Amino acid sequence: MQFAKYISVVITSTLKFVGGPLTGAALGLQWFETAVCTMLGMMISVVAITYAGAALQALLHRYRKEPPKLFTKRTRFAIRIWNRFGLAGIAFLTPLILTPIGGTILAVSFGVRRGQLLLYMLISAVLWAIVQTLAFYQIPGLKGLLG
Repeated sequence: MQFAKYISVVITSTLKFVGGPLTGAALGLQWFETAVCTMLGMMISVVAITYAGAALQALLHRYRKEPPKLFTKRTRFAIRIWNRFGLAGIAFLTPLILTPIGGTILAVSFGVRRGQLLLYMLISAVLWAIVQTLAFYQIPGLKGLLG
């Protein structure tokens, strides 16, 4: 039964990072277990997108009927982050704003080397998993709300 709880946290945090700490708290896991599972979930997404990125881009180009819009509000925001902070900024913001999948796609689109991308995302995942998990476990009354 404990394994199912771990898998729930991992799967949730592959899609939306903050979902990991929330799920772990709701399921009654220890903060350390939740932090590790949350970090693992993000890194599964990062590794999958990093190594499947080229294949996904080729697939998109093959089936896309019209070329993508170059300068949308979202792309301007991404370029601004990249120009100011580089990979470190993208990695830092991935768990907070960009989601593990979105942040990784953004970094891959800028042509970051895989090893460097994995290292920066791992550092970010560990940092934010600990910070967010401890924050959710310290909120008074959260246990009563979640379960």
